Amino acid sequence: MQRTLSRIGAMLGAMVLLISAQVLFAVDRASAADPFTGYLMAHFTGESTTGEQIYLAHSRDGLHWNDLNNGAPVLLSTVGTRGVRDPAIVRSPNSDKFWIIATDLRIANGTSWSDAANRGSTQLVVWESTDLVNWSAPRLLNVAGAISGAGDAWAPEAIFDPATGDYVIYWATNATLNGVKKHRIYYSRTTDFRTVTAPTLYIDRGAGQGIIDTQIVESPTSVGGFRYYRASADGQITIEGSNSILGSWTRIGDLSHMGISNGATGGNVVEGPMWMPFNGRNEWGLWLDQYATGRGYMPLTSTNLGSTSNFRTVSDYALGGTRKRHGGIMSLTAAEESRVLAKWGVTRPVNRLQSFNFQDRYVRHANFDVRIDPNVSPLQDSQFRIMPGLADSSAVSFESVNYPGYYLRHVNNDFVLASYDGTTQFQADATFRQVAGLASSTWSSFQSYNFPDRYIRHYAYQLKLDPITTATARNDATFRLTS
Repeated sequence: MQRTLSRIGAMLGAMVLLISAQVLFAVDRASAADPFTGYLMAHFTGESTTGEQIYLAHSRDGLHWNDLNNGAPVLLSTVGTRGVRDPAIVRSPNSDKFWIIATDLRIANGTSWSDAANRGSTQLVVWESTDLVNWSAPRLLNVAGAISGAGDAWAPEAIFDPATGDYVIYWATNATLNGVKKHRIYYSRTTDFRTVTAPTLYIDRGAGQGIIDTQIVESPTSVGGFRYYRASADGQITIEGSNSILGSWTRIGDLSHMGISNGATGGNVVEGPMWMPFNGRNEWGLWLDQYATGRGYMPLTSTNLGSTSNFRTVSDYALGGTRKRHGGIMSLTAAEESRVLAKWGVTRPVNRLQSFNFQDRYVRHANFDVRIDPNVSPLQDSQFRIMPGLADSSAVSFESVNYPGYYLRHVNNDFVLASYDGTTQFQADATFRQVAGLASSTWSSFQSYNFPDRYIRHYAYQLKLDPITTATARNDATFRLTS
């Protein structure tokens, strides 16, 4: 009898687990099926000190964009070359995992394009998240190291392949094949963006024509005759169609009839094709980076990708305050939008730090040194956003308005305006506790996070970090936040 009851109990337990698993699966599927209400763009901005990092922008309609995080980088690479370009953002089928993958490359540190292409990194930089707001530390993924003579691994993309239940990662590598050295597109498979299969040649245009940028978009209802479409910068902007990601592709045409090319026929020379399915309708956007003229991305639209004659230019669009370079766009559900905007969509006010005892002077940066001056010009040199402390969110950090991603930081008790490098040391050096003013309680003083016996003060008009022991020092260490 006892054994019978045990068997019944075990059966009931198994049924509960099965039902629970089915419910959890249904929740995941429901989450993946939630309607999309907005868009998220991941991009970089250029070869400035902080330009080769991960930036995010948000749009409701797919054409008008707002910079997130006040136009500052959202994710910083602290691995490899410590810079990233060409980010792609990837969603899992059940929307329970997201990845950002990017080229491991930083031109701003003085790397030449020749060195980058011939002696560069064969790895990608990867971030992982379950909610789009909390991201893992960056890690390196060596995708091209097994390619003989590989000089680089550029412009990565990834797409889930339902035929095999894993992801196809594809990118460009500069290597010699059949006696010709040029960029070709290779691919690997992965299930977790941690391990990959051996790299395999994917696209080779033949002769001497290289190819660096290519991106695939899915047409679930096969509008235009194909399930997948591919846009490539290969001298033209070439459009191809296929019903299988790794199957044969049919050339549909290019955009030369619109006066748009990748250089082979002149006109508006562009690169970095970036697809964007419009939410809720059979229409696609194709964004192209006008790198030759420095004008940034321009959008084309089409309701039928089966012919390049269906593409149209768009004049009513806006890209926000930062320059958008080669990136990727992902649709967002309402819940995802809410989380992303709560984290990075808050626009923090612009403030100035007025000296207590020299009230015509304000804290400002000049050639990345920090001092107090009257009549600051340009005014933005004295404007900062008071951000949650990088080392402690209950404290504060001072981010420059005209150098987003740069913060006031103490170094050897002196102050500099420095690019945030993501390290714990930087976080501590750039974090301060706002307390009642040491000379007047209606003003403020700023206590160092990692040297709590020291405060921000000015001395001979230079900003310093000092212990405060005299009345003069208390006056020097007191400031007012003004608009």
